[in-house]
Amino acid sequence: MTGFLGEFEATLDAKGRFLLPAGFKKQLPEEETQRFVINRGFEKCLALYPMRTWEPLFARIAGLNEFDPKQREFRRAFLNGATFVEPDTAGRILLPPSLKVYADLQKDIVLMATGDKLEIWDSNKYKQFFDSISSDALSDLGNQVLGGGSDQLKS
Repeated sequence: MTGFLGEFEATLDAKGRFLLPAGFKKQLPEEETQRFVINRGFEKCLALYPMRTWEPLFARIAGLNEFDPKQREFRRAFLNGATFVEPDTAGRILLPPSLKVYADLQKDIVLMATGDKLEIWDSNKYKQFFDSISSDALSDLGNQVLGGGSDQLKS
C-alpha cells in the first residue's frame, strides 16, 4: 500500500465521538479498522495511527537512548497522551478529553490523510492553517524539501 489519501469532514457529537470516515476505512484492510492509536500532532491537531503504522514508530521511540536528555525529552513529549482507541459498534471513535482540549476540537473537524496516518483538525484551524500557505510559499517549501536531490519528483 502506498499510503492514505483524502480529506474527510466529520462532526463530534456531545460525547466527543466522531464517525470514522468510510473513505478512510476503504483504504484499510478490514482487520485493520478495529484498533488505532491517537496522539498529539506536531501542530495543534491530533494524529490517528493504524496499528501497522504505530507499532514500528513506537519501536523506534522505545529504542531511543534513555541516557540522552534530548531523546528522553522527545520520548516523553511524543508519547504524552498516546491512547489506544477502538471504534464502537456504530463505528464512532471517542476522543480522549485531554487530546480534544489539546487540539481545541469543537464540533466540526477535518480528518486529513498524511500518508501513513490521519491528522484530526478543528475545521476552522485547518482552514486557517492552509489559507496561510500561499502557492509561492508551497512551491518554495517543495523545493527545499524535495528539490535538487536524487529523489526529486519527476513531472
